[in-house]
Amino acid sequence: QINYIDWESPIIQSRRCYEVCQERGLPVVIMEPVKGGTLVKLPDPVADILRAAEPGAPLASWALRFAGSLPNVIAVLSGMNTPEMVAENAAIMRDGVPLTPAEYEVIEAARDALAALPGVPCTDCRYCVKGCPEGVHINTIMQSLNIYDQMGDAYRAQENYNWNTGDGKASACIQCGACIHSCPFGAVGSKTFMVDVINMINAGKKVVAMVAPATEGQFGADITMASWKTALKKVGFADMVEVALGGDMTAAAEAAEWAEAYKEGKKMTTSCCPAFVNMIKQHFPQLLDNMSTTVSPMCAVSRMLKEKDPETVTVFIGPCIAKKSETLDLNIKDNADYAMTFGEIRAMMRAKDVELEPEENTYQEGSVFGKRFGNAGGVTAAVVECFKEMNEDITPNVMKCNGAAECKKALLLMKVGKLPADFVEGMACVGGCVGGPSKHKTELEAKKARDLLIGQADDREVHANLKNLGVDQVAMHRH
Repeated sequence: QINYIDWESPIIQSRRCYEVCQERGLPVVIMEPVKGGTLVKLPDPVADILRAAEPGAPLASWALRFAGSLPNVIAVLSGMNTPEMVAENAAIMRDGVPLTPAEYEVIEAARDALAALPGVPCTDCRYCVKGCPEGVHINTIMQSLNIYDQMGDAYRAQENYNWNTGDGKASACIQCGACIHSCPFGAVGSKTFMVDVINMINAGKKVVAMVAPATEGQFGADITMASWKTALKKVGFADMVEVALGGDMTAAAEAAEWAEAYKEGKKMTTSCCPAFVNMIKQHFPQLLDNMSTTVSPMCAVSRMLKEKDPETVTVFIGPCIAKKSETLDLNIKDNADYAMTFGEIRAMMRAKDVELEPEENTYQEGSVFGKRFGNAGGVTAAVVECFKEMNEDITPNVMKCNGAAECKKALLLMKVGKLPADFVEGMACVGGCVGGPSKHKTELEAKKARDLLIGQADDREVHANLKNLGVDQVAMHRH
């Protein structure tokens, strides 16, 4: 495949393929000289360069002459749909006029103009595909976007997507965000709510930050929840709440739900990881009845805040990207309005010259069990603790799934009726929330500081904590 657009492409490598043939003395037959018709339907800024250099010449002539001017080319194969195309292409090649040095410069200018158009900087390295638990062909999706955005060719973009994504269609995405930090070129991103949050703060709205349990330990042993509260208030947030409190709320509600299911012999899954929830909805819809109806800790805290003041704007902060998809689910009443990653909130801090500074580890709203919600197995530990507090004689067999692959295996077993466990704890990220794609440190790097900070927390019980804080009556059903 040789054409002037793909000549230097790191994906197609037209030049290198041609050079290999030259090195071995092989004759060359060229395919795709007009790139499936793309080079005769160029965007105006690119086409204008070619038309100005040779008014009246068909755009196809530049593509066909580029291919035909290469030494040792014995045939140039171009798809043609009408007799007029055949006549035009035959006339161009019959004359066989090689490109001049000046014309090569024109083509280079056209190629540069095309490269300058907005596009996704995807190099087809496929690291995103390797990182995707659902095998979505993200690279092909990016190529299709570029065909549409840069070439304006909707038909070819759709054709490229349909033919080359196979089973890895975009609809298989569970929005876990693993692809984003798998890409070494920054070609994959997530929807950001930074501007929305800034606008809310500037408009004088009561904007409250809700900081994830996975936060503790991410920035060292001296950066406490009190450190975060101080910094976020300096940025402009009205207040901050520890989502570990929401972990307690979710654990208490889920324990009651699990206890009832256990007595009925019904198998259940957790529902606090949005990527796991998306996996069930999209790939195992027959198991929706087995999914807990309890809202996530993020939603629990948001409901608590909105119950006190319906005008409150709630913003989740943590290492999770899937939380952004959860905030967009309008079926969940009073959920968080926005979700932000550590990187996004730190960008806001830098803009306001705010730093996270060491403070005493005295600010605590959640129990140790709520704080551990961010670790793989943390939900199970919190629910088991609630069983004890409820005097329920239940020792559940829980399949604790650490990562999307284990989640998928458990759901497959449940689907075919061969799950040996009573319950499934699903965490799409390895390590749990602390292993989220937008983490600041890896789970192991943060472990020592995290264990130290959580180890300094008091030993309050889950139910007692909720009652003391007056949040034990907040509605916890998903819909």
